[in-house]
Amino acid sequence: MEKIAITVLLTFGLCVIVVSSEIDVNLLHEISEKNATAAEIINSSLVELVEEIRGSTPSSTTTTTTTTSTPPPPVNDQELLIPPATVNANIAQMHNQPKKHGPIVFSSEPDCPSLENADELSQTQLLHTLTHGCRYDRLERPVHYGENNTRLPVDVYARAYIYFIQNLEAHDLQFKIHALLQMRYVDPRLVFREVAPNRHESIMGEASLRQSLWVPHVFLANERSSSILGTAEKDILTSISPDGTVIVSTRIQAQLYCWMNLQKFPFDEQRCQTILESWMYNTSELVLHWEQKSPVTLAPELHLTEYVMLNMWTNETMINADLSDLRHGAFAGNYSSLTFTIHLAREMGFYLMDYFIPSMMIVAISWVSFWLQADQSAPRIMLGTSTMLTFITLASAQGKTLPKVSYIKASEVWFLACTGFIFGSLVEFAFVNTIWRRKKNVELKKVNSKYILKSTLTPRPTRKEIGTNLQKSHSCSSLDGQSNTTTVPSYNNYLTVHSFSNNKSNLPTITTQSCDDLTQENGNAVITVEPDSSSTLRGNTPSPQPVNSGWTTMTPQEISMWIDRRSRFLFPCAFIVFNIFYWSFVYAL
Repeated sequence: MEKIAITVLLTFGLCVIVVSSEIDVNLLHEISEKNATAAEIINSSLVELVEEIRGSTPSSTTTTTTTTSTPPPPVNDQELLIPPATVNANIAQMHNQPKKHGPIVFSSEPDCPSLENADELSQTQLLHTLTHGCRYDRLERPVHYGENNTRLPVDVYARAYIYFIQNLEAHDLQFKIHALLQMRYVDPRLVFREVAPNRHESIMGEASLRQSLWVPHVFLANERSSSILGTAEKDILTSISPDGTVIVSTRIQAQLYCWMNLQKFPFDEQRCQTILESWMYNTSELVLHWEQKSPVTLAPELHLTEYVMLNMWTNETMINADLSDLRHGAFAGNYSSLTFTIHLAREMGFYLMDYFIPSMMIVAISWVSFWLQADQSAPRIMLGTSTMLTFITLASAQGKTLPKVSYIKASEVWFLACTGFIFGSLVEFAFVNTIWRRKKNVELKKVNSKYILKSTLTPRPTRKEIGTNLQKSHSCSSLDGQSNTTTVPSYNNYLTVHSFSNNKSNLPTITTQSCDDLTQENGNAVITVEPDSSSTLRGNTPSPQPVNSGWTTMTPQEISMWIDRRSRFLFPCAFIVFNIFYWSFVYAL
């Protein structure tokens, strides 16, 4: 019984000590050792007490009397052990806490670990101590004070390293980049140079370290989508220097919009931007800056297949947001912004080999019809329609990669011009084929383009009447001086020649003209006969030649062939002139 009383007193004393408000760590360790000793004493006392109780059991019990010679069943000491649950729980909690120096307050408020002897702490313990809730709030930005105790904005310095740039997609007006985005700022709450003077290494960590710190929220203003790269874990690297400088590096991939101007496509040059802006804090709280040295760096192996990079530059601007602008969560103010722009020029090799040279060849093939006779309708129609359809297919395949814009692009000007040349060859064939099938000849005053086209378009032109009541005779006088007979107007000139002497050397030279241009005498046309120098015809005195030039008659077939011959020269020359103006425009302007 004395042992039971001692055990009860020890337990009561232990409970009183644990309930006290402040306990020294060394004392707790001593109490824990004493508690272990007390538990052993309690266990041994309980075992002895059970044995005594069993020995003092009356023998009147039948079951006990019959089994006195049999050894008692084994007793499980763990079932009989009744440790104080409250004491064990507090001791376990104390052992799970990291080792700290200085008093620890057990209360409803969170404990605030001391920074004494910080050199002896591990990196995790030091970080936990620095970012404890009693001295660090990750929802509040670092506070810097200037003159007159005024709050200064946080200066955040950014740097970008570009791994990869995908070619601009003209139909979506976007491009894709893979980059390392690094931000640097100073947080005075994380300075451990004074409390741990012997620790010169920075505290390094990944995403878990970043989650325990305040990090400026910077977003891509022109992004379509973005994500952080990484396989098992996100590629985030966080570093805290002894002077409180925090560097956060993140590998990201982003699809960014680039508002392209395609008026000179495919000879265009594009300027695509990557815009970084502060999301939550305006310029009075946070200001973004580019690093002074190498703010944006391109990977040496970076190569663009469709573009060539001409230039690259950075810029620091300020974005003004009002209450009507939801760009920054409907918070009005001026927000800091960083921009780096790349100037790209499109490579012409692909479009030259797959679009311009084939289209030139297709246009040239359409000119082959000028060497075919006008009555060969089947081959000329087949050649013209096939070249037209081929070029339309070529142009439509190229146009599918472009967005539908309201303005005219340079490629569309080329497409319209080439289509016009091919269509012109078809129209020329229809024109000459129509002329070829005419039955009557065409009278021409002169054999040149003006009169041929004029007479061709109007095959029976109205002629001027010489007199009011005079009908023109288209039968000219005979050589024996007989008068002309008035006949029904005809459009064919003919000459009646009487017999001459057998001396062919004395034949006169006879020149005939259209009756419209001959000199009229008493209503009769006069024919001019140029006699030989040795003789005259029947004593007629030769009259002088008229001043007007003679008319020429051309058959429809001759006119068709004349137009084809001129087209062989006109169409190529016109196409060359168009190319001179076109390529001068796209390169000079």
